[in-house]
Amino acid sequence: MGEVLDGPAVRRWCRLAADALGRTRGEIDALNVFPVPDGDTGTNLHLTVVAAADALDGLPAAAGPAETWRELARGALLGARGNSGVILSQVFRGLADVLCPLAAPPDGAAFAGALGHASELARGAVEHPVEGTILSVLAEAAEAGAAGGAELSTACRCAADGARRALRRTTGQLDVLARSGVVDAGAAGLCVVLDALAAVVTEEYPEHYEVPARAAGTASEPRRPAPQGPGYEVMYLLDAPDGAVHDLRGRLDGLGDSLVVVGGDGLWNVHVHVDDAGAAIEAGMAAGRPHRIRVNYLRAGPEEPHAPHTGRAVIAVTAAGGLAALFEEGGARVVRREPGAVPPLAVLAEAILAAGDEVAVLPDGPEVLALAEAAAERARDGGARIAVVPAKASVQGLAALAVHDPLRRFGEDVIEMTRAAGATRPGRLEVAAQEAVTSVGLCRPGDVLGLIEGDVATIGADVAEVARAVLDRMLSGGGELVTLIVGARAPDGLAGALAEHLCREHPDVEVGVYAGGQERHPLLIGVE
Repeated sequence: MGEVLDGPAVRRWCRLAADALGRTRGEIDALNVFPVPDGDTGTNLHLTVVAAADALDGLPAAAGPAETWRELARGALLGARGNSGVILSQVFRGLADVLCPLAAPPDGAAFAGALGHASELARGAVEHPVEGTILSVLAEAAEAGAAGGAELSTACRCAADGARRALRRTTGQLDVLARSGVVDAGAAGLCVVLDALAAVVTEEYPEHYEVPARAAGTASEPRRPAPQGPGYEVMYLLDAPDGAVHDLRGRLDGLGDSLVVVGGDGLWNVHVHVDDAGAAIEAGMAAGRPHRIRVNYLRAGPEEPHAPHTGRAVIAVTAAGGLAALFEEGGARVVRREPGAVPPLAVLAEAILAAGDEVAVLPDGPEVLALAEAAAERARDGGARIAVVPAKASVQGLAALAVHDPLRRFGEDVIEMTRAAGATRPGRLEVAAQEAVTSVGLCRPGDVLGLIEGDVATIGADVAEVARAVLDRMLSGGGELVTLIVGARAPDGLAGALAEHLCREHPDVEVGVYAGGQERHPLLIGVE
């Protein structure tokens, strides 16, 4: 009997659970009717545990138990998919919280205590917990494990058996399960994970892992209800301080349902079902830095499929009329946004879907970049190849468009566009609207701010003077091409004065001057 849950045993458990979920995911998917009948719970759980197992494979062979538990939790957090996958990642985190500090591998009582903590942590991550789900089955598994005594093998076997008993009761706890004649899909996946754990610690490996085809006492095949509720599933990782998550939860809870936020120590995984995916992403931006954004459509219907036009297209996002004309002259299709706002997710996704079989998207700021990634993820479901060039300023988008070549292979074209965008340093001028403390000192309303790559580099009273200072600093490290995009409120003669300055002080630099028409910035600068 294997009685030790050390680092190697945790690795074996995780890989065995991944393999078991891989074999049973189709059966679990068929049970999936809650919270939405999208038929992917088994697949999401499988992908979550595979991500955790892959993370463990990257550890040194000599890694100890604490490092192994931490990496299990982190790998699952980063790779969690779907509502149940996010909850399962929190289960792993709960186990790690309790078991990492132990000086020796856990006995049965210690493991049961860790499973109880994991149950509480998972329930706390769900904004509106519901009985008859993975949460209630996890709670009963922890109670059964605690009753199993001090032997680890007995406690793990009792926890797995308790989960199976609780799984059978889920049908009567949730109306949607009863109407469909099924047990809860997420809970069924949890049972497979706990069965794999029991197999590792007892060294008694089953030939197959049971997934009920339907609830006991139901004669009919599972009946999948029509999709209801919000239309989009939004998921993203979030870099944010712990204090920002409380407000994020409240904001997302007002947008939709199935809200789960897991993680801690500055790294979070956010899952929510909403009708306004853009608003959910914007909420993440207000809290911190969202990344790995995924948006899935939850209601298959006649309005979703699109037959994209053949060929390759470039889509550029901008708020200014002059910039829009520049992008259009370069062959791009333009999605206009309001100044200071991001375009609606649906509008950008529709533009991508309608553009072609291969589409490169050029954002014009960090907020639009995050939204473009979400829109591209949604559009990929239509079969098109989509790439978002990581442009964080209009000058970078223009540089990328300048090297676009539709005759190249799509991947090569995107690589060249990305290189061009990355090789362009953006700068800009703004007029301060209020008093504030910047990295170079205090600014007052009406002051001209010179920013380089988003950071304030200089403050002055005269637009031309500040522009010259910014250009000189940007060119101090070298540069071959300077692009000046003049705004609607730039003083007369600004472009000519700056061109003369560049010709005199930096004679080897090529200069391009364009009328952008942007309202907020008197000048946009790009240095390649």
